[in-house]
Amino acid sequence: MSGSAASLGLRTGSYGSLPAAVGGSGGGGVARKTGARGWALRGEKERLQLLHRALRLVGRRRAGVLLLLAVASAAVFCSLFAVVKDDSSSISIVNNYEVPNAIQKSVYPSTTRPLMMSGNQYSSVVNKIEIPNRLHLSYANFTHPCEGFSVPPPLVDKKRTGPRPCPVCYVSVDQAFALMPLQASTSPVLKNLNYISEEGIIANLSSPGSAFGGHPSLEQRNESFNINESMTVHCGFVRGKKPGQGTGFDIKDDDLLEMEQCRELVVASAIFGNYDMIQHPRNISEFSKANACFYMFVDEETEAYVKNSSSLYNNNKVGLWRLVVVRNLPYEDPRRTGKIPKLLLHRLFPNVRYSVWIDAKLELVADPYLLLERFLWRKNTTFAISRHYKRFDVFEEAEANKAAGKYDNASIDYQIEFYRNEGLSHYSPAKFPITSDVPEGCVIIREHIPITNLFTCLWFNEVDRFTSRDQISFSTVRDKIRARVGWMPEMFLDCERRNFVVQAYHRELLEQMIASGRKPPSTTDAPPSRKLRPGSRKAPPSKKPSVKRKKEKKSSSRRRVPKPLAGGMGAM
Repeated sequence: MSGSAASLGLRTGSYGSLPAAVGGSGGGGVARKTGARGWALRGEKERLQLLHRALRLVGRRRAGVLLLLAVASAAVFCSLFAVVKDDSSSISIVNNYEVPNAIQKSVYPSTTRPLMMSGNQYSSVVNKIEIPNRLHLSYANFTHPCEGFSVPPPLVDKKRTGPRPCPVCYVSVDQAFALMPLQASTSPVLKNLNYISEEGIIANLSSPGSAFGGHPSLEQRNESFNINESMTVHCGFVRGKKPGQGTGFDIKDDDLLEMEQCRELVVASAIFGNYDMIQHPRNISEFSKANACFYMFVDEETEAYVKNSSSLYNNNKVGLWRLVVVRNLPYEDPRRTGKIPKLLLHRLFPNVRYSVWIDAKLELVADPYLLLERFLWRKNTTFAISRHYKRFDVFEEAEANKAAGKYDNASIDYQIEFYRNEGLSHYSPAKFPITSDVPEGCVIIREHIPITNLFTCLWFNEVDRFTSRDQISFSTVRDKIRARVGWMPEMFLDCERRNFVVQAYHRELLEQMIASGRKPPSTTDAPPSRKLRPGSRKAPPSKKPSVKRKKEKKSSSRRRVPKPLAGGMGAM
């Protein structure tokens, strides 16, 4: 193995090795033996013929000098290009710059994974995920470049006390893909997960929720937390043939077919009610552009705005994003509608192995494979979400939602009281290893296996049953599942999330700033740099534009919000 390969921790000469998969290319610094008719042997024959002709031209007297020159040239050539030839068809890598190109072009084909993990297929494919000619690195045998890295303490700045990003250590994209587990993660207890689909279901108005969610009764809700090896639960899309076809949240057949072709990784977001501007991902590798799917779900109002305002719109694509227009929305509230793709991506993309959800207000500035490696594979977990930067307690989160007018107070109070009667308590360090009860739910990184699919199904059912504020229901669903199977999501620091996403302004605020003649500052978590005026000691103050934010609607016309019942919650 060459020094460059060793520095990357690459294996050579074995199954799934880089040497067996990468073909040589002229000038690429990578050479391999290709047989009697390969370019390597043909090149050597040509060099020998050239040398023979030269000897005949200059005569035997100068043959020795030329021979010495030829040997010296060959030595210099080998030292520069590190050509290695053996009987097992191997290669040598010149430097790290050539590794990504070689891997992206030769080792990782874009369509090599089988269909997997839709419904009860999980158990039959969990041990059969194979990729031919794939370079694979094992964490057990790989000296990780981020080993020993820790997040430094935050900088002390009295002028800025709000949240900010912190350093995150990533590997390279090619290393991240090589570190992808060959087998799906084990789903504790639950192996087969199916979903309730009731054609022509009659809405049971005595149960909260919506027709889209199936109006599960309180008994059905409680039963869904009794985790067994095989389960059938409510998970939206209860009507119609399959998700997106006559279920509400309807999608064209051509779009559904394309979504089914997405195999390995999907990066998804959504804009409903034309509330946000489309944010374009940055720093995305060519490998990810070719292998990952980028989907943006929009309603007809948002689609019309994008068509008229974006010069990048072309055939339902805007940059990397593939736009999917959703019709027959099941909720009047666009924020509640947005929870469908956020929590039910496994139903919309039945053949995908991993997903990264990004709220539309965020701009992704890191390659998605780096996120999978950093927050899932490196920690040997299957679901990652950041904790809230400030609040850890659900009761405090509920009060903050009421103070900000995020939802009507009566509905929030009802939900909190219901959870309190079920045993919800204030957060304290005694709950460790749980580090927070409140997520910053704008980014979700997960592997699609039965237990994570169940978690997001039951989380969505709470959003459908109570308020759409998913931060309030997160810990209840997590704690109920953890109590039965010992599984729970990984919660990473909010400053780490701010390292790979940048928060932008909502469309309404941006338009107000432009109309008033003010240039929007750079969309970054850090404040824009300002030059000091000559002779001044302090930077000029900056005014933050204010905008009235519309209160979220209490409920859609297709839902019924229950009223608190005297004598407790048991009748819900």
